[in-house]
Amino acid sequence: MSRGDWQVDRLAPALGAEIRGVDLATPSAEDIADIKALLLENLVIFFPDQVISVEEHVELGRQFGPLEGHPNLKNPYTQHPELFELAASHGGVADEWHTDITFREEPALMSVLHMIKCPPSGGDTMWTSLYRAYDELSPPLQELCEGLSALHDALPHNHPEQMAVHPVVRVHPETGRKALYVNEHFTRRIVEMNATESDAILRHLTRWVSNPRFTVRYHWHEGTIAMWDNRCTQHFVLNDFEGERVIQRVTVMGDKPEGSEPRWQPWIKPGRLSAASRHDRQLHQFLTKDSKTA
Repeated sequence: MSRGDWQVDRLAPALGAEIRGVDLATPSAEDIADIKALLLENLVIFFPDQVISVEEHVELGRQFGPLEGHPNLKNPYTQHPELFELAASHGGVADEWHTDITFREEPALMSVLHMIKCPPSGGDTMWTSLYRAYDELSPPLQELCEGLSALHDALPHNHPEQMAVHPVVRVHPETGRKALYVNEHFTRRIVEMNATESDAILRHLTRWVSNPRFTVRYHWHEGTIAMWDNRCTQHFVLNDFEGERVIQRVTVMGDKPEGSEPRWQPWIKPGRLSAASRHDRQLHQFLTKDSKTA
């Protein structure tokens, strides 16, 4: 498949394409429009052999929407308010399936990553299609999930007080497709279920999204730029490398997850709140905060 002078190669049936022939340091308005269309079609796209400065990287991200640096993590080398940088060695990476910063009321819409330095082997990244994850659930489980919401928090960043509740099934605002929107890294509980039920359902759903049929695995080379749609994907970095791995990423913000209204009330352990589980107390804290600001 080609788009003008571009070479577009699909990487897996579920998602992913590699694109050559475009200079991302100086993209035209037509280039950006084509990239947006390719991203909606492929969910995650890769551009090898790019030469791009930090400012050009940031300006590229701005073509897709407002940017925000990471709310909790600090850059080791490159200080820029709209750029997130991560340097890791001996596997110091986020090796759990996740969608970026779902603990925010308006999580990341999309990400643009530049691979600055990578080990010769290992440290690949996998993505999964949350469209496929939803589509291949059984109809009874689809129906159940569409009536539920989930609490997400920033506990992995040592900020459990940063919380948001999102639908378990979100509707992509541009494609209209449904996506399974829970992840093992940030999702803590199903709001409408008790702790035991929530644990069972979340354990199944967060394993389900990693089904190999829904995924693509990408081996990095320095200079590759990747873009992915956070509204319908999760990703996972393989913790299997030694040597320095440095990425720079800009994050496009401003998209509130929408889906069906929950069909049940939030479930909190009856009786004394002090006897409730941590997640019940956390949900009570969130609902109390929400009612005070309403």
